[in-house]
Amino acid sequence: MTEGFAVKLIQEALFYIILISAPMLGVSMLVGLVISILQTATSIQEQTLAFVPKIIITMLSMIVFGAWMLKTLIEYTIRLINTFPDLVG
Repeated sequence: MTEGFAVKLIQEALFYIILISAPMLGVSMLVGLVISILQTATSIQEQTLAFVPKIIITMLSMIVFGAWMLKTLIEYTIRLINTFPDLVG
């Protein structure tokens, strides 16, 4: 295995980490922003008011995007396993 090949594998892994986590992080960030605006407008400063909805929405986004995330991970894993012979020989 050359250094270039190892760097390419790490780059692909990091890309897929970002790609798969983006829907959950985006939805959670959007909900957090909406709740923060609501808290500012109503002068409510309760910490759990922001925490609980973000957890619920994150779980719902995992349900909605779960099939796509799993399919993407399976495709990447299959492609990674298929490159093992190139590493040996």
